Formats: sequence, structure tokens, C-alpha cells
Amino acid sequence: MLNNLFRSSGISRLGRHKTKKSMTAIINNLCVIGTGLIGGSLCLSLKQAGACKHITGAGRSEQTLQKAEQLNIIDDYKTDIAKAVKDADVVFVSVPLGAMQSVFEQIAKGLQKAGNSKAIITDAGSSKQQVLQLAEKIFPDHGRRFVAGHPIAGTENSGPEAAFADLYKNRRVILTPTANTDTDAVERVTSLWQQTGASVETMDAQHHDKVLAATSHLPHLLAFGLVHCLENMEDIEDVFRFAAGGFRDVTRIASSDPVMWRDICLNNREPILDMLQRYRVEMDMLYNALQSSDGEKLKEVFEHAKQTRDKFTH
Repeated sequence: MLNNLFRSSGISRLGRHKTKKSMTAIINNLCVIGTGLIGGSLCLSLKQAGACKHITGAGRSEQTLQKAEQLNIIDDYKTDIAKAVKDADVVFVSVPLGAMQSVFEQIAKGLQKAGNSKAIITDAGSSKQQVLQLAEKIFPDHGRRFVAGHPIAGTENSGPEAAFADLYKNRRVILTPTANTDTDAVERVTSLWQQTGASVETMDAQHHDKVLAATSHLPHLLAFGLVHCLENMEDIEDVFRFAAGGFRDVTRIASSDPVMWRDICLNNREPILDMLQRYRVEMDMLYNALQSSDGEKLKEVFEHAKQTRDKFTH
């Protein structure tokens, strides 16, 4: 089914490639906007690797920033994003997609006022086409220094307390630069992620959004939907009381940040709708097979699913 998705997309998978190991480049001043699990873990990992001299945290919640400073995730903080970015070599944005426009506008204001034309801006958004459109609109003079990115890592937890240095170790990070993106900016961001132990690949933004709709966004919707479906059962307490490992594994990600996932769904709407439609067809097929007691059909689907998962996860 996933192969059919790739074939029907009209996008060649040959365009993506692994990025070669970059030279280690020390970052003098890193500004991280959003110091929760994703941003905080990046800070801790870079500190552990000795790849960053100074980290300034920024965001709208001073309480969160204070906690990040107490945990030695950041060295100092500012609640004014425009002031926080003025001396930055690299700006890393890790906020919900719905907040991206406002944050980008404040970054643009701060860099322009400070005359900082060399700063590299990158992000961790789960939907890349929308992010690139915003960047093109808001950074008309700085767009070549914007490198769209997405670390394929995370947990169901959030906040500075959830951050840990090994989050990105042996994980993948996808960068989706455009034809106009400066090569040195891509290399700098690649080096940044490689210092965390991550493997960096590049691909077209549209292809990224289709792949992530299938492998990340759809599973989260299924987890949220399953728990929501069960919550109105009369014996809901027993459902969760006697839940075994399979149920916990499938529904773990339903504990993820609702605001973040609302924004992801709205920003990657069309690819997710396509995947939901594909899944509805599969569920209808299983429903019909079970309704008609078609054991052979059920076995066929289960066998194919097992073979596919075993092939790609071993």
C-alpha cells in the first residue's frame, strides 16, 4: 500500500539523499525558540557534544523558560523573541505550527533591526510545505538562510522536564531545502544535527508531507480516535484497567500535546485526508470480511501486514 502511495504521488523517491558528514562547526550563539521536549533536547545534546558556546532560550512563557534555565538546558532567556535573536548565529524554532507565523515575524523584525543578515534559521515543524510558504513570505531578504527541517523523534511527553540529551541519537532528521537555499546554511544545519548523533537526509517538501502523513500523522489520529471512541463505553474503567501491552503501545501517543497535533493536522490537511481515506477503505474491507465470517480474507490481510512490517523493521 505504501509503495502505491509513492507511485501515485508523481514524486520520484530518487530525489532524496543522505547528507554527507559535515565538518564540525561550533555555534557561538544559538537561540532556541520553544524549550520543551524538542528544543530542550537539542540544547542538551549540543551542550553534551561541546558544539555550542552559548544558548539563549525564547518563548512566551517565562515560567517555562525559567524551568529550562534551572535544568541547565539554556544559559539565559528572553521573552522578547526579537531581542533574543539579534546576536544569534543560528535560530532554531520549535513551536506549534499555528504559532509559526507570529514567531517568524518576530524573528524577521529582530534580525532586521540588529542588521544580522548572516543568521541561519531552521525549524522542527512536522509539515514542511506550509512552513516554507511562510518563510518565503516573511523572510524575503533572509530566505536563503532558512533551512526547513524535521527531526523524526519525540515522545508523548512535553515541557523542559521531558527533554533529554539522547533523544536524537541514531534517529533521522529530514531537511527540505529549496533550490534557493544557501549551501553553507544547509551544511551548517546538517552539522548541528549530526552533533546530536542523528542521521540527516534531504527530500522534497511535498514528498516529506506525504510520507509523514502516512507514518506519523495518521497513527496519531488513530490513537486519538481509538481512545476517544472508548471513553464513552459504560465499562471504560475496566477497559483501561485490564488493558495489556498492545493497547498501551497503540494508544501511548494519544497522550501527545493536543495543540501541537491540531496544528499539524490543519497544516498537512490534504495528505492526511488522503491517508484517512485509504485507511477507511482498509477498515471497511476488514469489517465486511468479519461480518461475513471470511476467515481466509482476514488471514490474508494479517499475513501481508506481518510480512510488510517484518521486512521494514528487521
